[in-house]
Amino acid sequence: MLRLLFHTELSLGLAQATVVAVTATLVAILASRRGAHLQREIPLALLRGLVQILLIGFVLAVLLRGPWWTAIPLLAGMVLMAASIVRTRARAIPETYTLSLICLAAGAGVVITLMTLIGIIAPEIKMLVPVGSMVIAQNMNIQSLFLNRFLGELRSHTGEIESALALGASADTAVAPYLRSAFHASLIPATDNLRSLGIVWIPGIMAGMVLSGSSPVYAALYQFVVLGMIFTAGGISCLTATYLVPRRVFTRNQQLRIRG
Repeated sequence: MLRLLFHTELSLGLAQATVVAVTATLVAILASRRGAHLQREIPLALLRGLVQILLIGFVLAVLLRGPWWTAIPLLAGMVLMAASIVRTRARAIPETYTLSLICLAAGAGVVITLMTLIGIIAPEIKMLVPVGSMVIAQNMNIQSLFLNRFLGELRSHTGEIESALALGASADTAVAPYLRSAFHASLIPATDNLRSLGIVWIPGIMAGMVLSGSSPVYAALYQFVVLGMIFTAGGISCLTATYLVPRRVFTRNQQLRIRG
């Protein structure tokens, strides 16, 4: 129906974006009646996402004409922004921004660099930016889930943790079960994506490669590679966090900073 009313790509795209934004906002309003409190967060997130994706579209239009290394500052900027977004999900943890930045660099940064050096990601703007941004974005989501779940575990089991400390357990030992729980929960989406690949969903990279003329078999293999990179980056990121988080939630005297 929209295609009958709008005859240019730009007008059609704006109309489609408006319909989706209105639909998502209505869902957020309905969810707020069940106590989800999304009526403010979702409209702002939609507006921010629209503006940001339009800006990146303009930036890519310029960068596609430049050398491949111009993707490096762009991806680095994405990591910095991703760390800022992760911080909003775990403000109670001291120095959350530094923590998330280190974990994202250890996960997404190392994986993207290594895969580019090996030759899995072609050193070209049209490959580095889309693939790298997907790895960074999913790594950000995994890190947010990890920290948010770990905070919930700390607040729910403050008594158990302090009892373990009183009995002589170290800080790492006292929170180990809750770190494991957060680690497992944060990787569930990435694991389910791998399990459902090709059966429940056909991701965008594969569809795009097929439409651009690549072999469907190669496109399928490369999509698997991308999801494997996402899982690897997320795993490294959360593994790094398991070593760094305890130092931030306990004082030097082994006292818990965050209480339920």
